[in-house]
Amino acid sequence: MKKVLFIVEAMGGGVFTYIVEMANILSKKYDVYVAYGLRKQTPENYKDYFNKSVHLIHVKNFTRQINLQKDLKAFIEIRKIKRKVNPDIIHLHSSKAGILGRIAFINDNSSSIFYTPHGYSFLMQNKDVSNIKKKFFYCLEKICSNIKGITIACSYGEYLEAKKLSKSVTYVSNGININEIDSILKNKKNKKNNSLTFSTLGRISDQKNPLLFNELARSFPNYSFKWIGNGEREEQLTSPNIEITGWLNRKDALYELETTDVFLLPSLWEGLPMSLLEAMYLKKICIVSNIKGNNNVIINKKNGFICDSYDNYVSVIKSIIKQEVDINNIKINAHNDILYNYNTEIMFNKYSNIYESGENAK
Repeated sequence: MKKVLFIVEAMGGGVFTYIVEMANILSKKYDVYVAYGLRKQTPENYKDYFNKSVHLIHVKNFTRQINLQKDLKAFIEIRKIKRKVNPDIIHLHSSKAGILGRIAFINDNSSSIFYTPHGYSFLMQNKDVSNIKKKFFYCLEKICSNIKGITIACSYGEYLEAKKLSKSVTYVSNGININEIDSILKNKKNKKNNSLTFSTLGRISDQKNPLLFNELARSFPNYSFKWIGNGEREEQLTSPNIEITGWLNRKDALYELETTDVFLLPSLWEGLPMSLLEAMYLKKICIVSNIKGNNNVIINKKNGFICDSYDNYVSVIKSIIKQEVDINNIKINAHNDILYNYNTEIMFNKYSNIYESGENAK
């Protein structure tokens, strides 16, 4: 049985869900190891999410921010882990692991190397990230993309960005474990709401655009809005009709999502958001920002709605409230897209094919 080593620093949010689902499903065919860092968003009982056959290895010095001393220690750690595990395939996830890993294994041809960005750092529309920093991140990605391995983008939009950096690029769209979701919600009794309820799911961070979410809630004061999660920008959600659930485990988060009608995702940047795929599968009305990742999945007015501005969001929400659009057909289309295009069985087959033909990744 071939060994696959995942190396991931960003062990929180959608990336955590992705890693769990991919590690578990790949463990049917491969001996899977996950070398990971911990974040505030990592569930306390994160080990319980993985199959017993998946080997977990904590990289103690992984940090989200650039820290030369800790990054050097993490660099040494992952080299030691690689020598100990001796994997046939190494799959690096997110920017920090992607950069450190490709440099760490630059002269090592014993393993095939793959990298999935999960949203490039240089695409962040974050006021705390300067243009100089973005150019720096871009240069790092450009250099690393051409020294080692194959990039596997997690959406078509990310694939187009990756092609600007290297010719060694392919993509496998994110997918969700629909059987697991069905099992979690099997005995869940839906609460009946007299009016539309709005929600989003994820960390309350600049990326998820809580300011716009708050502005929309203020514009519709007679409707309930719910943010499923917590985060450092919680103070931006001031509208009195917003409920903040705080951090919830996956089961409870899905329970909360299931009780709502409209899923809002006004993100400033994404890879391919797992929460959006979950909302589509649960037949929520999805209204998303017009960015890569979101607009690779949502086709405007067919399986959801794409918005470019605050006024656009307001107009779409009003049309839904007034029942001016065929909501049932849109929800069914979204659900069917997950069934046939964005689930873990499809991901497993595609990744397995890429791994098995990975000689060019050495």
